Amino acid sequence: MLRFLLRPRWLAFHLLVLAGIVLMVNLGFWQLRRLDERQAFNEIVEARYNEPPVALEPLVAAHLSDLDAIEWRPVELSGEFLTDEEIRIVNRSQNGRSGDNVVTPLRLDDGDIVLVNRGFVPLDAPDDQVAPPPEDNVEVVGRVHPSDDRRRGQVSDADVGDLTEAQRIDIERLAPQLPGPVIPAYVDIRAEDSPGGAIFPESIAPPELTDGPHLSYAVQWFLFSVAVAAGWVLAVRHSVRTRRRQEHAAAPHT
Repeated sequence: MLRFLLRPRWLAFHLLVLAGIVLMVNLGFWQLRRLDERQAFNEIVEARYNEPPVALEPLVAAHLSDLDAIEWRPVELSGEFLTDEEIRIVNRSQNGRSGDNVVTPLRLDDGDIVLVNRGFVPLDAPDDQVAPPPEDNVEVVGRVHPSDDRRRGQVSDADVGDLTEAQRIDIERLAPQLPGPVIPAYVDIRAEDSPGGAIFPESIAPPELTDGPHLSYAVQWFLFSVAVAAGWVLAVRHSVRTRRRQEHAAAPHT
């Protein structure tokens, strides 16, 4: 009765169902791994975000081989902004608006330079509401980050030439255009006083420390795989019943 399941068409159907189940189960476990990564990220940010600020340079020097280990740590530094070297990091968004992050190099008291992300400016922000960097020596408190890496599918910056606009804070790419040695980490500044009633740049919004949709997506993929398996069972049972009816109808009756 079940020999029809070994016919080429049915074998192809079995393989398709099996491949679908394997794919969906793997997607479910992938979402669970994404959930684990998200929870680990949340724990790191929560542990470091509100620590007391420490001096930037000794912290970076002690972790040159693993700058990820100090990401989100509050740091303090002082120096003079290099206004003429300001760079816009484009294609940013914050609070539902599109805009740029304004990155201004800061020359530290010892001559080293650190890239400082002064905050977010919406595309439609009036010029008179965007504050320039302070001209005098300043003290800055912010959170440290390693250089941004280009991810798969993201737009690349030009390989040569000075940039006034960039896709990311790639310190290795931006360092050659700056007038001095550059520290291999950048700083998101905390709120700064804006002169003349200017309201931008806005401080960079903190990351959302949620689990995201990964658990619900994982459950959905597992349910889909169960549904496909159940569909295979129903298809086989339907075919068996159909063939039994056909055999019964074709059998001679006395």
